[in-house]
Amino acid sequence: MEHATIIGGFGGQGILFAGQTLAQAALLEGRAVSWMPSYGPEMRGGTASCTVVIADHPIGSPIADVADSVIALNPPSMAKHEHLLAPGGLLVVNSSLIEAEPGREDVEVLTIPCTELARVAGHDRLVSVVALGGLIARRPFVDAESVRQALVELVGRHHPELLDADLAAFDGGLAHGAETVVLTPAS
Repeated sequence: MEHATIIGGFGGQGILFAGQTLAQAALLEGRAVSWMPSYGPEMRGGTASCTVVIADHPIGSPIADVADSVIALNPPSMAKHEHLLAPGGLLVVNSSLIEAEPGREDVEVLTIPCTELARVAGHDRLVSVVALGGLIARRPFVDAESVRQALVELVGRHHPELLDADLAAFDGGLAHGAETVVLTPAS
């Protein structure tokens, strides 16, 4: 098994944190992991992305020419990463910021109102954690409990006061992804 995920959005949306959380969850399961961030010089508001490759064998390259899943949290990220998605892959779209329809008919599309669900969980900045929950609901290549444990380790270590909100954001995305009918490839 090998699964490549690209997460993209604005700086400040927790893009790199979501990637770290996914990578930590895979490490907790004893998997091989590659996490590669990409961001510009902007502190907040610029674009950021990261690629996480998880495998049951050694990973040859951290670069994913084709992704199995893409999380797009803003319009520029959808435009930049949608074409990298493999046919049959999963595109998780933040419908709070992205109104445009995806240009692909050969992928599964899950739209999640990430900003609204993040607010319900406790903070606008948890949009990436919400999206991560939706991703794992549709493509459980790591166990949801491993993601929760990764959040406990990563958030609990430095910001224990934020842990409940992070867990609620993940669970909100997980529930939304499990309940939502997704757009599937055209027959």
